[in-house]
Amino acid sequence: MRIVRVKTQWSNEGRDVSAEDVVGVLAFNAWRIGMQSMLEIEEERFDVDRQIQRVMIISEVMHLLVHSLDRILYKTVDDDDREFLITTFARKLSDHVHENARGFEGPGDYRTPFLNTLNIRLAGYSDTKWDDERHVPAFSMAREFAANVVSQLGDKDREWALDYIQQVLTPEIMEAFNKILIKTGLLDKVVED
Repeated sequence: MRIVRVKTQWSNEGRDVSAEDVVGVLAFNAWRIGMQSMLEIEEERFDVDRQIQRVMIISEVMHLLVHSLDRILYKTVDDDDREFLITTFARKLSDHVHENARGFEGPGDYRTPFLNTLNIRLAGYSDTKWDDERHVPAFSMAREFAANVVSQLGDKDREWALDYIQQVLTPEIMEAFNKILIKTGLLDKVVED
């Protein structure tokens, strides 16, 4: 994943950084991961030809990242703080989706559909496995994520797209996301293979 730079520098190094500031940085960089993921899907020449389709693919990446953050924070942060961080992260991501979808599709509410789908995805991902040591989706979660992305693609090469997204793109997404989590202080380390 070619994320050029992670935005973690604060304008005043001596100031206290709020949890909302950290989540804002996380959401900004997560959106960039989603955009890069979508571009990689296009570079593989999978069936993506409409702007709203691109936003929906990025949204699927955002859904995975919200759930991943929840899985990571579950054992390290108390319930109230975890709820605040996850809710704020989801809200900030829904703002990114709303602004971008509005630019392509015109006026309307794009936050609510994003959040409704997020709730469906969170329920689906909760029945899948997570690798606690490496902080990445296990096979079942990666497969479900790939199926969710493929559902946004056209019919061409769906089976190949499913394998590519699960085996190549998901690890790249999580590597980039975990780097951001480490730089923002939300994750201490990742165990390497």
